[in-house]
Amino acid sequence: MTEESAPRRDRRVLLLLWMLPLWLAVSGGAGIWIYFRKQAAAEAEEQARFATAVSENGLRDDMGKLLGFVGERHTASPSGVQGLNRAAAMIEGSLGPGNAGYAIERVRAPGTPVGAWPLIVVTLRGKEKKAGPLWVVAGYDSRPGSPGAEANASGVASVLAAAHALAGSSPHRTVSFAFLPHAYDPDSPVLETCAVLRERIGTASEVLVVESTGAARELMVSSRDAESRAFRRVEGLGEVAGAEAVCLEDDFDLSSVLFEVGLPAVRVATRPVVRAEEADSTVPDPAIHAAATNALVVLIRRLSDS
Repeated sequence: MTEESAPRRDRRVLLLLWMLPLWLAVSGGAGIWIYFRKQAAAEAEEQARFATAVSENGLRDDMGKLLGFVGERHTASPSGVQGLNRAAAMIEGSLGPGNAGYAIERVRAPGTPVGAWPLIVVTLRGKEKKAGPLWVVAGYDSRPGSPGAEANASGVASVLAAAHALAGSSPHRTVSFAFLPHAYDPDSPVLETCAVLRERIGTASEVLVVESTGAARELMVSSRDAESRAFRRVEGLGEVAGAEAVCLEDDFDLSSVLFEVGLPAVRVATRPVVRAEEADSTVPDPAIHAAATNALVVLIRRLSDS
């Protein structure tokens, strides 16, 4: 090797050492740009949803499916398990890409076999990402021995209708709709499911717990948070009710459980909590159910646009 060739080789090595990090930086930057561009395109595609107004016929149809084809929804019997699976499939089919156009998020609930009756979440992204999201929650199971008309087929049908009605909107704050597989069956892991929901939600402006929406046209709103914004937004839609008028004796109140795990829960209904001895098999009048559901949609709009 000559003395002249050695410096030339050194220069080539130095050039390669200089170009390598430059290439890594450029390629990495290009990769990040492509990723965020694809993410933005995916979000834009996700927002291409199809809104459908609340209707008496739609609610009548959904209630007929939940109380008829789906039936009881719990883990106490094979037919109850089948009902849970059918309810989950109905919710996903109603809100998914082939219908309303939402992206379906499935969160595995405690004690749930893989692929069965998940905690289902769909999200309507808000314009202000820093604003605390609004959550709208409904349990889709029932007590063993009851078809669960007001606890909670009517609430599920109302939340489905509200998600459809709001599908094309652009709220100020993000709105997420969640459907819980364990809420009313006393032998199911209700507390553990609420804890999973708590972890999934993180922080929220309010968590509306929707149930029993077929008993009256106006809403009955209650919360253990005396300063809840929902109390100031319910004017003209219903009334604020105290705990003594909502949960009689020792009956179960899902909103109180969610409040206990640290969520700003608000019960939105049209009657007090369904008592354990009630048959709960009466199908609500579609006109009354539709009026209450429309009031729910207005309440969600008021809370998500402020």
